[in-house]
Amino acid sequence: MSERNGSVRIGVYVCHCGFNIASVIDVEAVAQASLALPGVVVARDYKYMCSEPGQTLIENDIREHRLNRIVVAACSPLLHEETFRSAAARAGINRFRVQMVNVREHGAWVHEDSAAATEKANDLVRAAVARVHFHKELDPKRVPINSNVLVVGAGIAGIHAAITVANSGKRVYLVEREPTIGGNMAKYDKTFPTLDCAACILTPKMNAVRSHPNITMWTYSEVAEVEGYVGNYKVKVRRKPRYIKEDLCVGCLHCVDACVFKDPRFPDDFNMGMDKRKPIYLPFAQATPKVVVIDPEACIQLKTGKCKQACAAACERGGVSFDMTEEIKEIEVGSIIVATGFAPFDATQAPEYGYGVYPNVYTTMEIERLVNASGPTGGHVVMRDGTTPKSIGVIYCVGSRDERHNRWCSRVCCMTALKLSHLLKEHTNAEVYNFYIDMRAAGKGYEEFYQRILNERVHFIRGKVAEVCDWALDPSEEGKLVIRVEDTLTGFVRRVPVDMVVLAIGFEPRADAQEVRRIMNMSCSTEGFFLEKHPKLAPAPTYTDGVFIAGCCQGPKDIPDTVMQSGYAAAEAMALADIGYFEIEPNTASVIEEDCSGCRSCVDLCAYHAITFNEVKRKAEINPVLCKGCGVCVASCPSGSIRQDLFEDEEIFGEIEGILARV
Repeated sequence: MSERNGSVRIGVYVCHCGFNIASVIDVEAVAQASLALPGVVVARDYKYMCSEPGQTLIENDIREHRLNRIVVAACSPLLHEETFRSAAARAGINRFRVQMVNVREHGAWVHEDSAAATEKANDLVRAAVARVHFHKELDPKRVPINSNVLVVGAGIAGIHAAITVANSGKRVYLVEREPTIGGNMAKYDKTFPTLDCAACILTPKMNAVRSHPNITMWTYSEVAEVEGYVGNYKVKVRRKPRYIKEDLCVGCLHCVDACVFKDPRFPDDFNMGMDKRKPIYLPFAQATPKVVVIDPEACIQLKTGKCKQACAAACERGGVSFDMTEEIKEIEVGSIIVATGFAPFDATQAPEYGYGVYPNVYTTMEIERLVNASGPTGGHVVMRDGTTPKSIGVIYCVGSRDERHNRWCSRVCCMTALKLSHLLKEHTNAEVYNFYIDMRAAGKGYEEFYQRILNERVHFIRGKVAEVCDWALDPSEEGKLVIRVEDTLTGFVRRVPVDMVVLAIGFEPRADAQEVRRIMNMSCSTEGFFLEKHPKLAPAPTYTDGVFIAGCCQGPKDIPDTVMQSGYAAAEAMALADIGYFEIEPNTASVIEEDCSGCRSCVDLCAYHAITFNEVKRKAEINPVLCKGCGVCVASCPSGSIRQDLFEDEEIFGEIEGILARV
């Protein structure tokens, strides 16, 4: 007697999922109907099949009824396929002889007609039973893991991830494209809601990175190429020349003082262009590493070769070298954590607010530097003409929650605006006006911080600002910037004259996000941020095994959430390294060499670069570690020489026959 008609013994289990499924689908009827299907020995329904009693029910039936295949009609396999596979394995069945049927998302949640939804569930269960007849015993493959970890980006997310992994004894390579680590947080003055000094929090961690024996820190560097797969990534890092020998520079700054440019002439990016620097400079006082860098676009020697090189002469240690060239470092790592951060919204894209037109319109990032004691004005809040503002308008949600620019909420803008309102009031004693759409203070201590600012005699006007202009309608507006806004709480349009305007700009994906995505073989969401594997259950892993994301490159978030996610990403990387291997699902494709014609049509179709062409054999080869089981190559192979486990022809045809049995 054939296995299909004889030795196959199937158990069918239908889950109520509380009321999620049972409120629409007659689960008892579905279980009862499945008993008539070929090979089905036992069929049951249970309120929560994924619970421990539900799993125990399955395990006991496997032993009692000598079941060798299982069909579970419940929710998405993404959530609980592993749960039921593990239960079957504990009872002695090969875990890949379990087939799930999604009657929640594909049934109860998309249909209102109970009878029709129940019939559809019956069809889906019948198809699964027909399919599972042909499931073979399969075993997952294991790939050894290199314990080294690469962290890309050294803002607070990358720093925290690097320290966490390094403290577990793993070797960490930290790559940062700027001359110093610290990221955007290094530019902040205070952090909300506690108003802690940002530098006081960040610089100890920066120093910990610098001195950690397990961390190799490469600044002024970029990842150029990534090859390989989880556990065995080969990475090329491009190290740009700083024209300073890092091992010789002690940060004395004698070379900066000796530069032929006696006065700083070039915009200082760290101070948002509000200050000047020389061609040779230290990014900021607490920069790590404390090594100067020479800007090749500003240095006379590097541009023309005609400079007396006073900086080199001033360095007693011989640390200045104009002959340095780009260097490529090659490393091998087992996993990668991407923490490349965000880009502030370009306020010139919202011309109605006058940024770049009126000199006294600033962004929140510029104000962060103005109120900072190490900023361009030494912490004195003054306008471009050197006077202190007596009235300040803070406009919320610039570039966020806007159909013209970015639809998403940047999450931190409200709190940043509140923090700066407090600091501006403290520094200038000016009248501060906050123009907000909705106040979003969702975080520990955030609502209390909002209430604190409300009690500091700061004005709040609810309404989206229409424009900022300098058109005076009466003498009180002469020489002022006028903010025109509809006050939605009072129902009329207001004109508020102020000396200074602050734009609370939102977060955007970095301009190079698509390039990084391509190098790392990741995906991006519709907004352009890197896409996680699951927004709730796996917010750090990506669909590329061994590649994790952390911080604002995944989406806007505040510092606590950034640190938590980077710690989670680090934990995932450590777990991967500690176990020593990575299990690959056996749903991968393989080439039957004798049938392969060598047409190469599959090579270009593979989105995961898992297929290569063997020039010696003149055959296609599939790397099972890189293969994600998408099936594109299987469907497209003209000679039918590619097969895929768990998606064999007889399994697919059996499923089709089962679902069409009623037609």
